[in-house]
Amino acid sequence: MQVLSVFFQFFLLGLTSFGGPAAHIGYFRRHFVENKKWLSEQEYGQLIALSQFLPGPGSSQVGFALGLRQAGILGGLAAFIGFTLPSFLIMFGLAITPPSDHFVVNALIHAAKLFAVVVVIDAVVAMSRQFCTDIKTQLFAFVSAITSLIAVGALSQLSIIVVAAVLGIIVLQTSSRAEKKAFVKPNMLVFCLVILIVLGIIFYTHPLSELFVQFAAAGSLVFGGGHVVLPLLQQLLSSISNEQFLTGYAAAQAIPGPMFALASYLGVTAQPSYGIIASIVATLGVFLPGLFLMYWLLPSWQSLQSISWCQKAVAGINAAVVGILGAALYDPIYTSAVNSTQDMALVLVGLVLLRQLKLPIIKVIILFGALNLVVSYMAF
Repeated sequence: MQVLSVFFQFFLLGLTSFGGPAAHIGYFRRHFVENKKWLSEQEYGQLIALSQFLPGPGSSQVGFALGLRQAGILGGLAAFIGFTLPSFLIMFGLAITPPSDHFVVNALIHAAKLFAVVVVIDAVVAMSRQFCTDIKTQLFAFVSAITSLIAVGALSQLSIIVVAAVLGIIVLQTSSRAEKKAFVKPNMLVFCLVILIVLGIIFYTHPLSELFVQFAAAGSLVFGGGHVVLPLLQQLLSSISNEQFLTGYAAAQAIPGPMFALASYLGVTAQPSYGIIASIVATLGVFLPGLFLMYWLLPSWQSLQSISWCQKAVAGINAAVVGILGAALYDPIYTSAVNSTQDMALVLVGLVLLRQLKLPIIKVIILFGALNLVVSYMAF
């Protein structure tokens, strides 16, 4: 029953979590830290810190880790499937049936993008209060935000995180002492077994195995989320035209759930004769490397939290994440959603509904969509 509960919680989030990885972190925090009390703010920060070091879809890794903590490996898989399934099905449907341009659909999508602005503002404010409590951590966040806005590139975010971890060890102080835990070594047998399976897939000559390897390579090498994976996939999938790529990319930004669900669209586009099987193979390929690394390293990461230098590193990373989240709030979230004073007014209304009245997210989304439909109709 617990696994089904995890699936249901993440399935609802998969239907309503617009805005990309930065917004997803805000949705997860609001739902699982504040409302469900599955873990503390500090524990949530530790999961985010680990996800920043790993390649692949950061928000999906955090969601997988939340399910893993709640109900073991089946809970982790339930969280991943629940959160990914809606966007997977939407992208597959778009690949086989191009969507029509409709006023109501466009208005609702725009409302979802505006609500993503609200969620990220809420997350930045709440996380800055938790992780930026003194001048040093506030400076970490500020410099990280400025650097994220200036240095745009695949490795810039990872570089910011690494530098923040090193500087955190050097200059930050820990405010509390955690109970010492024995270090949990990563299970090398599991790691070697996975490597053998991957090698078997690589050397097995079949269009679907080649498709899996292409997407797994992208998922293994990309830091920074869905926006960064596109150029690498473009290089790996030569059979897909630029127009098809751009169509899929635009659709992935407009739907809820992880942007890596773009793999569902590209999989069936690259191998149309295999239909939904190609979408499944491509999606598993791009997600599994990052999820496996999270599963393999999470116990070791949790046991390190009792060590002073690791606490300092995590404090530096968390402060840097606040800055990176703040930069993402502006670009691409704010710049792609807020196009008028009416849009800004709706964002302010959303903040009041979410932060002051503390309405559940699903109710705010419904109200937000209705308000935006009215405003869009009046301006139409």
